[in-house]
Amino acid sequence: MNKFTGCLLLSLLLLGTAPVWAQDTDLLKLVGEDKPKKEYVKYAFKSPRVINGHSMEFLNPGTMDFRILHRFGLVNQGYKNFFGMDQASMRMGFDFGVMKNLMFGFGRSTYKKELDGFIKYAPIRQSTGPHHSPLTVALVAGMTMDGLPWADPTRQNFFTSRLGYYFEMILGRKFSEGLSLQLVPTMVHRNLVDLNADPNNVYALGFGGRIKLSQRIAFTWDYTHVIIGMPDSGYYHPLSVGFDIETGGHVFQLHFSNSTGMNERAFITETTGNWAKGDIRFGFNLSRVFQIKKRKSF
Repeated sequence: MNKFTGCLLLSLLLLGTAPVWAQDTDLLKLVGEDKPKKEYVKYAFKSPRVINGHSMEFLNPGTMDFRILHRFGLVNQGYKNFFGMDQASMRMGFDFGVMKNLMFGFGRSTYKKELDGFIKYAPIRQSTGPHHSPLTVALVAGMTMDGLPWADPTRQNFFTSRLGYYFEMILGRKFSEGLSLQLVPTMVHRNLVDLNADPNNVYALGFGGRIKLSQRIAFTWDYTHVIIGMPDSGYYHPLSVGFDIETGGHVFQLHFSNSTGMNERAFITETTGNWAKGDIRFGFNLSRVFQIKKRKSF
């Protein structure tokens, strides 16, 4: 066999094996594309709050949630106060999404003229696929500041006496498109209490949930059971029930609650309404999300 014949056979051999190499490469790509990917579960709740308390949900990065919480007076006061409509308290808040699992916010309430702020972070998020998690674990730390004038301005008063703190762990799971549930162990600390017998630390366990009734309507509730620190009389465990209604870019919520305050220190430690006696307040929450930072394009 001369050199020309050998080169010709080698060239034909290389040309014949090239398609095989290309097919192997394409098959490897297909195998990589079919590999399961980790996906995070979304929309367990329609907002970062259930009614009063925080939910397992987070805002998208670069978004701001402008929230107005409005609560009227006691329904059982009857027509003389137009079933509570003549009285009202509110909280106006601004929440910001920093990362998919990190957000913060602040607000101001007419109740005790309180300022409040919080930060929420989820080290574990419910997901499917490789290394999935069956639930979301979120941590919340918040602070409140009483803005009322001092009850006794003649005595020595300290700014720190106005402050309160709360810490929560949210354990939540979206079981299906129609059902989400969460548990919320909570600790509230108050620097100043009314009586010497009142503890500075209050420990409670919260329960929250959402049942989807239709494409745009869901039934929601949150309840907090105070385990340690509940006064002997005059105070009750806060319970709120309501309906979320999606209207375009808004989430409009109608609800009933036995609490007046709308931050954790207020509704956990100072709920004076008794559901059994009809001490219920009608209210609504309005949430509007704005994109304040341009989304990244890929």
